[in-house]
Amino acid sequence: MFLMDIWKKYRKTVVAMSVAGAVLAAGCGGALADNTSQTVMPETSRPAASAGTISDARNTPAVRVAKSVGPAVVGITNKAVARDWFNHQFEIEQGVGSGVIFREDGYIVTNNHVIAGAREILVSLSDGRSLKGKLVGADELTDIAVVKVDGGDFPTAVFGNSDDIVVGEPAIAIGNPMGLEFQGSVTVGVVSALNRTLDISERHLKLIQTDAAISPGNSGGALANADALVIGINSAKIAANGVEGMGFAIPINTVRDIVEQIMDNGRVIRPYLGVGVYDKETAARAGYQLNVDRGVYVQNVTLDGPAGKAGIQRGDVIISVGGEKTDTVGELRAAITGHQVGDTVEVVIVRNGDKMTLTAALEAIPEN
Repeated sequence: MFLMDIWKKYRKTVVAMSVAGAVLAAGCGGALADNTSQTVMPETSRPAASAGTISDARNTPAVRVAKSVGPAVVGITNKAVARDWFNHQFEIEQGVGSGVIFREDGYIVTNNHVIAGAREILVSLSDGRSLKGKLVGADELTDIAVVKVDGGDFPTAVFGNSDDIVVGEPAIAIGNPMGLEFQGSVTVGVVSALNRTLDISERHLKLIQTDAAISPGNSGGALANADALVIGINSAKIAANGVEGMGFAIPINTVRDIVEQIMDNGRVIRPYLGVGVYDKETAARAGYQLNVDRGVYVQNVTLDGPAGKAGIQRGDVIISVGGEKTDTVGELRAAITGHQVGDTVEVVIVRNGDKMTLTAALEAIPEN
């Protein structure tokens, strides 16, 4: 509410300034009209009036992307249920994010964290319409979700190939920073880096880094290249004192694979090991002190899962899976999801000071 009050005051100030500016301009115009020595531009030297087209100089990649991709970018409002002091149930708005329509029949890709916990999803289209959305499926690990709205002939964005992008090429972000009042905002930058690895909420993600401004509300929106192809879905930014221009997007090739699985199965089917583990950071958050130099501590084991069948026990420290080091929860997940269901992997553990190598056959993670 405090931020909204500031914005209302700011908006009033802007309106007042606009009115004052208009009055001032009119006064200047009158003064010039009375000045007979004022030079008037000949008609032949005036710029040609626009007839719906703009010059090549003005028709920049950002302009073309805004025209081509912009109509396919939507606002997504997450509505949840809360209770008051008298236990009365009422609906609240949890937040507003963005999404990208990728099929004419109303399929939209967005971030999982945009729709997480929603009782109702409201989709705001670029043409001003608002439609109820239905969650098709979501994947917490990659932060991707698919939402469907009823109807047809929606504007769509075209997915590109994120494996072909290069550092330094233009990157244009479209979304709804700070909510629907700024719907369809376009920001321009470059691809700052590729395959940036971030650990976000114990998720180990490889992302596209860009300096195109990404703010709260941009999540789930499009990151496009100069050819008006979507190369990523905006997902996160580093918000810290003294840090500017560090936004991140999920590569569209990753998005495409996740979306296909969600639409085929309603979820993403991944291999799992069947252990609950702590690293030093997650242990500290839970109030524990983990005294290990490397690896992750096994807190619990699913007995009928791959780890239980392989002989992994509570208290073991897993230091690698399939040859990949596992010093964090994110690294363990990445090492496992880098394989397919049915793969056999070597799991190196430390038990009571002794190093051991066990073999586990990875299974599909249970739906629950």
